[in-house]
Amino acid sequence: PLNLSHAQRHKRPSTTVPCPRRCGTLSQEADGQDRLGLHGEGEADMEGECKAHTPDMPPGDGNTPQCLNRALEGLSSRWKNWWIRGILSLTMITGFFLIIYLGPLMLIFVVMSIQIKCFQEIITIGYRVYHSYELPWFRTLSWYFLICVNYFFYGETVADYFGALVRREEPLQFLVRYHRFISFTLYLAGFCMFVLSLVKKHYRLQFYMFAWTHVTLLIVVTQSHLVIQNLFEGMIWFIVPISTVICNDIMAYLFGFFFGRTPLIKLSPKKTWEGFIGGFFSTVVFSFLFAYLLSQYQYFVCPVEYNSETNRFTVECEPSDLFVMQEYTLPATAQNLLRWKTVNLYPFQIHSIALSTFASLIGPFGGFFASGFKRAFKIKDFADTIPGHGGIMDRFDCQYLMATFVHVYIASFIRGPNPSKVLQQLLALQPEQQLSIFNTLRNHLREKGMLPPAVLEAQ
Repeated sequence: PLNLSHAQRHKRPSTTVPCPRRCGTLSQEADGQDRLGLHGEGEADMEGECKAHTPDMPPGDGNTPQCLNRALEGLSSRWKNWWIRGILSLTMITGFFLIIYLGPLMLIFVVMSIQIKCFQEIITIGYRVYHSYELPWFRTLSWYFLICVNYFFYGETVADYFGALVRREEPLQFLVRYHRFISFTLYLAGFCMFVLSLVKKHYRLQFYMFAWTHVTLLIVVTQSHLVIQNLFEGMIWFIVPISTVICNDIMAYLFGFFFGRTPLIKLSPKKTWEGFIGGFFSTVVFSFLFAYLLSQYQYFVCPVEYNSETNRFTVECEPSDLFVMQEYTLPATAQNLLRWKTVNLYPFQIHSIALSTFASLIGPFGGFFASGFKRAFKIKDFADTIPGHGGIMDRFDCQYLMATFVHVYIASFIRGPNPSKVLQQLLALQPEQQLSIFNTLRNHLREKGMLPPAVLEAQ
């Protein structure tokens, strides 16, 4: 079949030759025709499957430094990989704590950098898997949409958390007031550019890549925005969830490496039940103790706020009840077992159990999802950025799922009305509207008997 001409191939039924035998021919003989095979309906579908299952990209083998290769030269591949992963993991953990020390602003920049790198890795896979080299404006439009979505999300963040700065700068007031309209206009311009870039014989592939870009934006940009939202609630809501995922990943790997015998899921043949269970218990204990440690410091528990006078982020406050030591009475069963009637805990430690449970039982499904994605396109890793680990996305596949859970958890069980946001909205009103709200609030407080006598006499 490889020697048939294009005309001869069209005379044959599309189902007589298995897809794997024809992929090479279709890609070599297309000669400018539709990359997904718009030669006919039957062949189009078969060729589309071929393209999606024969990516033109090598698996990520890592870029291990030569010094490590020489130091581990005598070890088996299994132990060599163990040492490489261990050394690089310790290096990344050290870097993570250094970034925390540098403060919230540096953390925001790091999250944005990771987001951009993850986006680039996924878009590059789509670019190569679907042989999109000849698509007009594909990469340009992908990055343009990334800028638009980031402008929308981070513009909302500026409006919510930098109210004092916005009120001080006239251009920012205009951008905040019309932020959503500007965001929509920018996206609409990209949409129109995409429609104008459609080229005959490439339509299907172009819509594939349009969908690929938007799903990537949904997974990467939205989740990274939630990470930053969690950070503004207090650095502890950023550090503890990320640390529990890292702990679970490390402990599951160690338990699986030394004790693993029973396969857990076919998508990840190296994952075992022993690693999964060992990682769960280790993560819960780690999270409980780590939450106790961080709850003692204002730097970690206070909401991150922007100080317009110093033009800096501040993390100073009176800790909320979550971070004040409380006495709890144990259930009767626990009392008989431990011989204790009460225990002193920070309430956040109880919440940390919920966070670590999710990180251990549900969080790994983010990794399984990524494994299924990589298997679908026959690649080993998203990239080879980190030796022994793969790409940045390989390290953050579970973190994004965790970020969403933490955001929903805070909104559902932790966060109440935010006085600072209400005040920002009030200050944006006209003076007549502000006076009306003041009188309404004053009458309400008077009826409740909450106004001091001196205030009532003055009135």
